[in-house]
Amino acid sequence: MSTTPQTTAPERPAPTSSVKLVATLGLIALFSGLLVVSVFEFTKPYIAENQRRALEAAVFRVVPGAVTRQDFVLTAQGLFPAAEAPAPGQRVFAAYDAEGNLRGIALQASARGYADVIRVLYGYDPSCQCIVGMTVLESRETPGLGDKIETDARFVANFEGLDARLNPAGTGLANAIVTVKQGDKEHPWQIDGITGATISANAIGRMLNDSADTVLPRLAPYWAMLEGGA
Repeated sequence: MSTTPQTTAPERPAPTSSVKLVATLGLIALFSGLLVVSVFEFTKPYIAENQRRALEAAVFRVVPGAVTRQDFVLTAQGLFPAAEAPAPGQRVFAAYDAEGNLRGIALQASARGYADVIRVLYGYDPSCQCIVGMTVLESRETPGLGDKIETDARFVANFEGLDARLNPAGTGLANAIVTVKQGDKEHPWQIDGITGATISANAIGRMLNDSADTVLPRLAPYWAMLEGGA
């Protein structure tokens, strides 16, 4: 008499406890967070040092002849060395030549361009009361068009002696800095624009005018302090 073997059904694994699942995910998230924070803290001093070097190089680019710099902060209470500023304010980078003579200052400015906010650093020489250099610190403008504000040599040449004189009362610019249509520049306070990149070029004129018109009158009483700051 033959006996038919009985097939035993495979045992199903016990369902995973939702508590264990949540705990596991929590541990993974905690580990990932700690890893991100650790990497950030490890790289932060290197990033800060790279930013410092990049900014210093930019200051020397926009203030010709400068080899050293000293940072100041312009607040509602006045102008202070950066380490002694009593409150946040406008950063002012004073730039000096090898003999310690003030060659100019560098200021940051920004305005909305075509794609996003454009941020620049520009140099101002009080001896000629003019902007003597400009470099783009941050921009997401369209490659080949908007980025001409930093690659077009003709446009960059606008900032080798851009008039930024104050009015007789010293309350603002004598003439508004403005970007004009390419080929229409007639005055030393005008910026010869870029065909095909009008919005970006106009943003440069607007930000330089707003910054210089606001900051330079406030700095006027402190030029002697800046000259002796090196």
